[in-house]
Amino acid sequence: MSKSTKDCITSDYSRSYSGLADACLVDVTKLNVQDVTRFRQELRKKQIRVQVVKNSLARRAFAGTKLLPLAEALSGPCALVTGGDSIIDVARALMDAKKTYATLELKHAILEGDPGLLTVEELSKLRGRREMLGEIAMLISSPGRKVAGCLKSAGGKIAGCLKTLADKPEEAAAAA
Repeated sequence: MSKSTKDCITSDYSRSYSGLADACLVDVTKLNVQDVTRFRQELRKKQIRVQVVKNSLARRAFAGTKLLPLAEALSGPCALVTGGDSIIDVARALMDAKKTYATLELKHAILEGDPGLLTVEELSKLRGRREMLGEIAMLISSPGRKVAGCLKSAGGKIAGCLKTLADKPEEAAAAA
């Protein structure tokens, strides 16, 4: 491959991945052509992109970006998987795909440019943004719910006492 071709590919990688801080690495070489096509189509429906990269050129392109730690994990045939709502959703989609395509090799992942690499499996077990927002909303509303429950139960007790007091004159009149 000529130097100008390598420079062109490197600049394309740089443009595509310069703003990213999350990505997963997989090896799709053990899949047959039909499976790879199906695999890519399934992920594309979820707005997830799979691109096979040349390791040495990707290392050059990742220099100075948040994906730099992932450059160290580039060994053997690699495809970079990006996109989706969050990288955790991407990892979960890859874990689901692994069930269908047993020969798919899941390698490493990077989350928010963190220098510590994770495996795709570890990343898929983390809570996603939506789950964390739901949990935060539940924690915020929990004290209010408890107060409302206490007020409701106290009000119910008072109403029960008043009803009992109101029923006593009727019972006394009925007994006489």
